[in-house]
Amino acid sequence: MLLLYTPETGLSTPLPLAGNSVRAGFPSPADDYIEDRLDLNEHLIPHPNATFFVRVSGESMRDAGIQDGDTLVVDRSLDAGHQDIVIATVDGEFTVKQLVFRGKKPWLLPCNPAYSEIRITEDMDTVIWGVVTAVIHRYRK
Repeated sequence: MLLLYTPETGLSTPLPLAGNSVRAGFPSPADDYIEDRLDLNEHLIPHPNATFFVRVSGESMRDAGIQDGDTLVVDRSLDAGHQDIVIATVDGEFTVKQLVFRGKKPWLLPCNPAYSEIRITEDMDTVIWGVVTAVIHRYRK
């Protein structure tokens, strides 16, 4: 069951989920039936009380598939680990970057070579706000 939240009503609308997956290679005949319904809240938000959405501005995460205007699903209940995409503040400025550890030293890396890496040092005010668990990317508005 796909539940689509509508701000006007505050309710979710269940939408059908087709029984077959869609091939990204050569086309194949698809069954013409509904297998189930999908609830995007259950699928994308396992910890609703710790989850928030944020819109992306900029191109620094382009090569990770995160584009300007995308919406990120961020879970604050998860511990950020090596290679996670995170929302962080660095000296009061919000950013989305990939967290990596080189030795025991943390870095925030862009996924676009046009941007600089950020080495997190003790004199910086840095907070990891949450781990990005999904990207909502629209193809058509």
